[in-house]
Amino acid sequence: MYLTTVLGNLLIILLIRLDPRLHTPMYFFLSHLALSDISFSSVTIPKMLKNMQTQDQSIPYAGCITQTYFFMFFGCIDNLLLAVMAYDRYVAICHPLHYAIIMREELCLCLLAGSWLFSCAAALTHTLLLAQLSFCADNIIPHFFCDLAALVKLSCSDTSLNELLIFTLGPAVVIFPLSGILVSYGHIGLSILKVPSMKGICKALSTCGSHLSVVSLFYGTMMAVYFSSSSGQSHDKDIIASVMYTVVTPMLNPFIYSLRNRDMTLALGLVFRKSNILAK
Repeated sequence: MYLTTVLGNLLIILLIRLDPRLHTPMYFFLSHLALSDISFSSVTIPKMLKNMQTQDQSIPYAGCITQTYFFMFFGCIDNLLLAVMAYDRYVAICHPLHYAIIMREELCLCLLAGSWLFSCAAALTHTLLLAQLSFCADNIIPHFFCDLAALVKLSCSDTSLNELLIFTLGPAVVIFPLSGILVSYGHIGLSILKVPSMKGICKALSTCGSHLSVVSLFYGTMMAVYFSSSSGQSHDKDIIASVMYTVVTPMLNPFIYSLRNRDMTLALGLVFRKSNILAK
């Protein structure tokens, strides 16, 4: 599954770079989402696979803090890029005549840079507060990676500030992008209903449904983990939910966002044809 995630997303990036027809805002953001998905999975899965192979479940303190930072960093970028892509689709469908003016290169770069900077600031804030905590004894993290909520629970210091930030900034990072996605697709849905062609309606609804299904999977499992972290639910449920959004969702993204897309399929065929010609 990890190799599928890495190779599938690398293929998306390669196709977008090689095919000039894909040099549009939609695919520009998609290429960065693919890069973020590779990084997001690489933060946790290689370490997990090493632990399974060597039967050594330990991780150094510095490595644990670093893993926590990059996990939150790339997770936040995924959230924001999904929202930006939904806005791009809203402009393309609801304001097609003004699309080139609205989604100009400067705005795309600003949206991308803003996503990276905000993600860096949010992750760094959590990590710096986490680094101030004390851990008094040998600690066992009931997870397959260094999860922030699990680490806070293990601390013997006062964690009130950490918990406040987890339950305020954490939900905000999830809820605001998700709200933007829902509003964008709400407007898209209203626009689709005005289209007289039933075939066009079905095609558009199918495309939006696939996107929203992955969004629901990603956000639903993420919120289930962090909103239930202080409840009495079993750790197994948290781990299963975490696997869904750290392993399964990044693996499915290349198929749902790109490989079912006609432009990406044509670009893939063009690359294979060129490869065959060069081989001959």
